[in-house]
Amino acid sequence: MREVAIVAAGMTRFGELWQASLRDLFVQAAQEALRSVGPSRVDGIFVGNMSGGQFVGQEHLGPLCADHLGMAGVAATRVESACASGGAALRMGFLAVASGAHDLVLAAGVEKMTDGGDVTSVLATAADQETEVYHGITFPGLYAMIARAHMETAGTTEEDLAAVAVKNHRHGALNPKAQFRREVSIEEVLASTFVAEPLRLLHCSPVSDGAAAVLLCPLAEAHKYTDKPVKILGSGLATDAIALADRKDPAFLEAVALSGKRAFEMAGVGANEIQVAEVHDCFAIAEICCVEALGLVTKGQARTAAASGETALGGRIPVNTSGGLKSKGHPVGATGIAQAIEIFEQLRGEAGERQVEGARVGLTQNMGGSGASSVVHVLERV
Repeated sequence: MREVAIVAAGMTRFGELWQASLRDLFVQAAQEALRSVGPSRVDGIFVGNMSGGQFVGQEHLGPLCADHLGMAGVAATRVESACASGGAALRMGFLAVASGAHDLVLAAGVEKMTDGGDVTSVLATAADQETEVYHGITFPGLYAMIARAHMETAGTTEEDLAAVAVKNHRHGALNPKAQFRREVSIEEVLASTFVAEPLRLLHCSPVSDGAAAVLLCPLAEAHKYTDKPVKILGSGLATDAIALADRKDPAFLEAVALSGKRAFEMAGVGANEIQVAEVHDCFAIAEICCVEALGLVTKGQARTAAASGETALGGRIPVNTSGGLKSKGHPVGATGIAQAIEIFEQLRGEAGERQVEGARVGLTQNMGGSGASSVVHVLERV
């Protein structure tokens, strides 16, 4: 396999972008990524998207996106793995370049969530329809059960959950492309409305529109496009039972642990070598569970990592410096690529006020559903 690098990136602002269509958002992000290399050289496109058909009534996004980018004829495919669709698209692009099937790949993600589909119902299609959704469960409900299980096993409190939201809003306030560029207090989080007890409104990521894109090529050719490439050291994908009740321990995300193990093994590094990470905080409890499953924080201590400053900017292992899904926003198909862009910028020293000084090795973790799929990438500054 060839070594693979990210050489360019582009991303829209995340938020309720009423004036832009799904295809407009994709083109905006893709053109920004392509600006330095020229569109005619791309020979593969992978588009992460969870549910264009239900949100905006449009499937067959591979050729649609290629055409509106002015690249009809290029091999283009939509990739779906629920909220991990963007991370899965990045993995497909990585494997395509590593295998030699393609030489310059656009790995992108896009979602338009505000254009008509009932968001709660559409997102629920990533849960088990027969054993969960039929009985009325929603994703806030599923993550509330994960939170309650974690409270029982680890002593996690509502204040611990609130500290994750406070930290990520503090980071997101520094991100010009974040949906919510404002800080919140512990008191504000704990006073917000219950969505599914113990989860409150400010524990939850928002409904968002947006797109993100990165360019991948063989590391040996990266100098053609940039003098600051970022190498993808490892990629891991894993799955678990979709239904929460079918898992051995609802408080522990096995797919996250396994995808991390596979990425670390390919990369030849350990969790203790990661210096900055973007993990899937669709709800505050998810960040706690993810950093624990990845081994970024010692099991049993993850619940207090945000409150203690361990996972904040300036801490031992800064997590979600972009603001995470909670503050940056969560246009589900775009999230995994946006995570990669944050780490790309961090490792190139281009993250501005969010910069983690001396960051050389970073990680992204993108999750589908309530943890039934997880994609992890380990990246390194060259």
